[in-house]
Amino acid sequence: MKKQKVVLAYSGGLDTSYCIKYLSLIKKLDVHSVLINGGGFSRQQLDQLGKRARRLGVKTHQTIDVTDIYYQKCIRFLVYGNVLKNHTYPLSVSAERVFQAMAVAHYALKIKADYLAHGSTGAGNDQVRFDVIFNILAPSIPVLTPIRDQKLSRDEEIRFLKAHNVNLDWQKAAYSINQGLWGTSIGGKETLTSDQTVPEEAYPTKVSKSKSTRIELHFKKGQFCGFNSGFYPNPVEAIKKLNSLAAPYGIGRDIHTGDTVIGIKGRVAFEAAAPILIIKAHETLEKHVLTKWQIHWKEQLANWYGMLLHEGQYLDPVMRNIELFLEDTQKVVTGSVYVELATYRYKILGIESPHDLMSAKFGRYGEMNLAWSGQDVRGFAKILSNQSMIFRALNKRGSDD
Repeated sequence: MKKQKVVLAYSGGLDTSYCIKYLSLIKKLDVHSVLINGGGFSRQQLDQLGKRARRLGVKTHQTIDVTDIYYQKCIRFLVYGNVLKNHTYPLSVSAERVFQAMAVAHYALKIKADYLAHGSTGAGNDQVRFDVIFNILAPSIPVLTPIRDQKLSRDEEIRFLKAHNVNLDWQKAAYSINQGLWGTSIGGKETLTSDQTVPEEAYPTKVSKSKSTRIELHFKKGQFCGFNSGFYPNPVEAIKKLNSLAAPYGIGRDIHTGDTVIGIKGRVAFEAAAPILIIKAHETLEKHVLTKWQIHWKEQLANWYGMLLHEGQYLDPVMRNIELFLEDTQKVVTGSVYVELATYRYKILGIESPHDLMSAKFGRYGEMNLAWSGQDVRGFAKILSNQSMIFRALNKRGSDD
């Protein structure tokens, strides 16, 4: 009898390695693994992970690169919105999972798969992100989730694989590491607690730089296009180059604690040198070139954009509406931002832009006015205070209110 086909969203880690063995040996399915590269893998790593999948027993293995699409359709809007979840996390995994799920769903439809599968647990956000996208794009294909359904611990997965003669680097398997263009997340036993932090050796990039350096980040209409003397036609290349420079300083490391989609608190460690520097530099440039109300409404909508993306709602039409607004605000966000890099820290020094609203032609803050008179300000202040003055007069408010 011909076996049924299951398309597995494969990362090469412990969970999806377990899924391959379980789905092929226990469920008797032909497993077609698909690795979606969002910019976090080298060619050598992709080759190694493909070989691992074949050794584990997949029927076929496919690698699909979505890096440029991921940047154009998502990351640039995260920059436009200065999106940091809980003012901390640049949505490194949240954003990429959505694009991985979409690519996997399209592939499953293409090869007429009988099932879709992913290796998410039942206590995190990824299960919802994958399920939501699969339900929207491939509603007729049932979804298998071995880790979630069996409520497996990492130790139980390791014992199962050992019992089936699978040899992995079990020390590395102690941490769940997800690398992508927009950062790397690290989960392990420490992130299951509220008081512990992951050890230095858990971070993929080792700290090797100590001498501080000053760099100049360049933006054109909101998009990061290079630094120092390097300008890159493809922003993806610019992000990778900046990350290579800054990550060895240990910049962009932190632990994010937040609310999961399913209503519990969760913690994840991450390193995201380039995303953090780009977002904070971009935010500083915007403070100089956008108006008060542009900044105000951008913050409101960007917060919603990040939240919806985090919860797997990328395909809701409102996301396209927010993107239109965010992109429209970027017409004058062009210039350079000066940043100092040092071990485990960075400092934004200043900006240069032809659209800088601090132009001395109109006045110098705290020193002199050039485009208005003192009498203008007296009249403005009187009108501005009218309603509060009338309220106090009519309601006889005292001096202690």
